[in-house]
Amino acid sequence: MGTPEQYMQRCLDLAALGRGMVAPNPMVGCVITDRNGVILGEGFHQQYGGAHAEVNALQQTGCTSLPAGCTMYVNLEPCSHYGKTPPCTDAILRHGISRVVVGTPDPNPLVAGKGLGILGQAGCEVISGILEENCLWLNRRFFTFQHAHRPYIILKWARTRDGFLDIIRTCESEPRPTWITGEEERVIVHKWRSEESAIMAGTRTISADNPALNLRHFTGKQPLRIVPDRKLTLDGSLKVLDGTSPTLVLTEQQPPAGRAGLRYRRVASLDDLSEVLNVLWEEQVLSVFVEGGAQLLKSFLDAGLWDEARVFTGYQQFCEGVAAPADPPAPLLSEHNFPHSQLRIYINPATQNLTELYPQGTGS
Repeated sequence: MGTPEQYMQRCLDLAALGRGMVAPNPMVGCVITDRNGVILGEGFHQQYGGAHAEVNALQQTGCTSLPAGCTMYVNLEPCSHYGKTPPCTDAILRHGISRVVVGTPDPNPLVAGKGLGILGQAGCEVISGILEENCLWLNRRFFTFQHAHRPYIILKWARTRDGFLDIIRTCESEPRPTWITGEEERVIVHKWRSEESAIMAGTRTISADNPALNLRHFTGKQPLRIVPDRKLTLDGSLKVLDGTSPTLVLTEQQPPAGRAGLRYRRVASLDDLSEVLNVLWEEQVLSVFVEGGAQLLKSFLDAGLWDEARVFTGYQQFCEGVAAPADPPAPLLSEHNFPHSQLRIYINPATQNLTELYPQGTGS
């Protein structure tokens, strides 16, 4: 027989399998045991709009009615409302679960304790707070989205040993990126892209580098590309406007008609990041991976509107160029060495305080 903590850790391991596929929903895993602690069924939320973890676990048991004394472990409070799927509380009660053990309540106002209340009133024993900090950490994007009413913001940049993001571009410069890190780091960055709802770069970076802002070195769901285009002057032949991946263009102009894969949304001022993030919150964008350039990164840092900063320092030097932002005065979450660079990941103290996160992690 395992301990509640061991079963909850299994829930977290299962939940993580849905990373990058379930947003704007949270990652959820579920384990069902009999009265002797034998696992009867497991499941996780596999994709947005699909069955929830609890339903998948119940289906795996193969039973329409479970034996007396069964316990369900789940890292987040079961839902109690009709959304894209029926309430999980209905399925739990219908199968005769005797006890429900959760990691954290659900901060979504549609749930927010109602699920646990329904189960308790129906006679289920309800226990909450098992591995709570680990559960908060796994779903830090979801908790930030619900508490702060904005997406979770991850800033990423790569700088040279002497502190530059890029060379100085001229009108004659070929539109191309200047690589500071190596192939291994690029694979990791594409893995990170696959884990977030959206990816964003500044107008100058898009014009200078003509990036695709998609997944090529890692398999997963293509993130929404967010393209700021204040005056709608970006060249329509740029890769980010090719419609091959979902793309949202933010502009201060009257939005034109969209086309396949390409939508427009008006923002009163692209200089007001709070307004930009509010628009993305309305669009149900759970998290944004910001990949530059210097001005956009500095804007997020100066406004304090960021949650993680992932900073590569390459071993080459440019001697002159576009200066990189200084490392944020924030706790160092982790540090990793690669063949061509060193990676440091920082966590915003406000993010730590918001969700009361304590465990260390790799930022992914």
